[in-house]
Amino acid sequence: MAAHDHSHGAAAPENRLWIALALTGTFLVVEAIAGFISGSLALLSDAAHMLTDALALAVSLAAVRFAKRAADTRRTFGYHRFEILAALFNAVLLFLVAFYILYEAIQRFRNPGEVASLTMLVVATLGLIINLIAMRLLQASSKESLNVKGAYLEVWADMVGSIGVIVGAIVIYFTGWQWVDSLVAIAIGFWVVPRTWSLLSDSLHILLQGVPDGFDLSQIDADMRAVTGVESLHDLHFWALTSGRNVLTAHLVLADGVGDEQAVLKAITAMLHERYKITGTTLQIEPKGFHTEAAHGDDDHAAHPDAGQP
Repeated sequence: MAAHDHSHGAAAPENRLWIALALTGTFLVVEAIAGFISGSLALLSDAAHMLTDALALAVSLAAVRFAKRAADTRRTFGYHRFEILAALFNAVLLFLVAFYILYEAIQRFRNPGEVASLTMLVVATLGLIINLIAMRLLQASSKESLNVKGAYLEVWADMVGSIGVIVGAIVIYFTGWQWVDSLVAIAIGFWVVPRTWSLLSDSLHILLQGVPDGFDLSQIDADMRAVTGVESLHDLHFWALTSGRNVLTAHLVLADGVGDEQAVLKAITAMLHERYKITGTTLQIEPKGFHTEAAHGDDDHAAHPDAGQP
């Protein structure tokens, strides 16, 4: 006998993602052209981050749309994992861009070129404004969706990059130190890498079906055992399909004399939902000794692989 509970969280704000993508996509073309004209590696690195922003937002939008698709006979959990794959893609993309910019900056230190500091300043200031608008659009949802968090971090990193380019342009204008352009590009790369690692780690943790962050599995186990009518439990598994969609399964053995099994299942399900916000619960009741007998049966089969064969 089993109990099932499936709830659904709010969808990611698709309209805000569209607006952020339109703003970012339009400006990255302007910034890339300005970077080539001015000869600024820092500006080109910022344009590269703008490109990753646009790709991240596009992938996030695709993931949101896929996640809306209903479960089917081939994918019984639906398509929610697309959001985590999108976050993983964004993290890998950020790593590649960061390391490329670091490489180019080192080359520029050896052979510095002339940089049009005023062009840098104007374009980076416009880029900063675009980034701040996009960040404002995505900030709230980044706390609820790892997918949107990936896009938000992309924009956030680019915002930091824009500030760095602005500072670098001012220094170059007043001092003529062309090497500052490469220094800013390196600083942007090192600023992005730790935050990208965090996103990559979170994505892999979910894909490996780890216990969601912020939860203590031993405490959940204890709380379930404390429900009246529960004698023991085993095979407790707790993981996340995607951000905010946690799933739990467990096998229960009820105490002697429990007359209403459904009441016990409802009590556990309600407790898990109210206390831990778990949105998917599957509980199976087993008779005493069933788990032990099944385990012995597996051992016997393992010891005698030909058993049952003609």
